[in-house]
Amino acid sequence: MPGRVGMASYRIISIDGGGIRGLIATILLQRLTQTPGLERLLDTTDLIAGTSTGGLVALGLAHGIELQQLRALYIDKGPAIFDDSWWDDLTDLGKFAGADYSTLPLRRELKRLFGKVELGQLSKHVLITTFDLDNERPERRTWKPKLFHNFVGPGDDRQARAADVGLYTSAAPTYFPAVDGFVDGGVYANNPSMCAIAQALDERYQPTPALEDIQVLSLSTGNILQYVKGRNVDWGYTQWLKPLVNLILEGTTSITDYQCRQLLRSRYHRVDPEFPPGVRVSLDAVNKIDYMVAFAEQYPLEDTVDWLRESGWAGPREKD
Repeated sequence: MPGRVGMASYRIISIDGGGIRGLIATILLQRLTQTPGLERLLDTTDLIAGTSTGGLVALGLAHGIELQQLRALYIDKGPAIFDDSWWDDLTDLGKFAGADYSTLPLRRELKRLFGKVELGQLSKHVLITTFDLDNERPERRTWKPKLFHNFVGPGDDRQARAADVGLYTSAAPTYFPAVDGFVDGGVYANNPSMCAIAQALDERYQPTPALEDIQVLSLSTGNILQYVKGRNVDWGYTQWLKPLVNLILEGTTSITDYQCRQLLRSRYHRVDPEFPPGVRVSLDAVNKIDYMVAFAEQYPLEDTVDWLRESGWAGPREKD
């Protein structure tokens, strides 16, 4: 497994949720690894955390899938995964009942990529956020966040199949049905950076780094400028339904960013490309794939490159 503690730092890459916009984070990470001096960025990373589409990227990288291949998957398979057929609309009563999309195309693709590979067989530590809708315990039945990981220790998830966990973390409410009782972890941690820090500090899984040894590179999938007009909106279920999912995702993302900056200071760096005013790229915007590619390719990364170089992230490890 990756990265020994006792070295200069413990390095975490965290990737947000965002549906098809995972293409943006994938391209940004690809550009960083193609920068002279940063070619070993992934090799020297100890933990990759991801939510939803970021969870898929994290699982793929931990399984040794190249970034170029992941990029191609978004471009080539995205339209099939987010295929809103007329039959689906008919059976779902025009989106009033049932999720927008079937999980079958994504299930087929994940099975092709991972087969029966278990989390414990991955070459990197991963942390994947999901939400368990029902723990099915008679004495205390409730829903709860669930973090899948492959650290060795009590209660680990090393026997869980990567393809299954990929489906769980991608099951965004209203977009996809729940899978085996799990939905997208974006309902509480669209930016999984803080979850990753907590996991790294969990003393049940040894060796454990000190907080001051932890560095986090957090990757967004694109920041949409959005707001609710009016200072005294008096809305009910119908009016709140449309903006509520985006409100939850953005709220959890922003507060996690604040917490990580306060906790780690200069050891936390976030790449958060902001879309121009008026540009909306939804989680299923497969019609904007070309736009996302151009957007991610042109986004300035000089500050991120400088931070990575100054931190020595991709340089040689110190000896114990």
